[in-house]
Amino acid sequence: MTVRSTGRVFAIGLIALAASAPTARAVPQDTSTVVIEETLIDVQVREIAAQLRCVVCQGLSLQDSPSALAQEMRALIRERLELGETPEEVKEYFVRSYGEWILLEPEPSGFNLAIYVLPIAAVLAGGAFVAVAMRRWLRAPGADGAAPVAAPVEPDPELAPWD
Repeated sequence: MTVRSTGRVFAIGLIALAASAPTARAVPQDTSTVVIEETLIDVQVREIAAQLRCVVCQGLSLQDSPSALAQEMRALIRERLELGETPEEVKEYFVRSYGEWILLEPEPSGFNLAIYVLPIAAVLAGGAFVAVAMRRWLRAPGADGAAPVAAPVEPDPELAPWD
């Protein structure tokens, strides 16, 4: 067999393999999609749950928590809203029950004001510290602004061959 005939056999084998392979068929997609409409209460439940801390997970909001207690608390929010309470009244209920700790963003008043003020004060104090340190570092050469006179350095006799 020559190289040409081997190539032909190989090509014919590839064509036969491709012809015997199953082909992809277009499968009609089901276009009947169920659309769930979101009610005003659903939106309010989600907004309130996003503002309250989960008592089990503690780092997550009620909206993000997968715990069973968070699901019960979301159901309680829904019940209270369906009874006609406003979102503020529902949040106040949880604050009365659990304290201000339940709020992910506490009200900026009293001691809670420190949460909002301290980070800004820390950044300003850090900036002032860096500015003072830079000013001192740049003025360090001499008290009168002149560069200090360096003492003459005597050559090291052991390093003389490499100078």
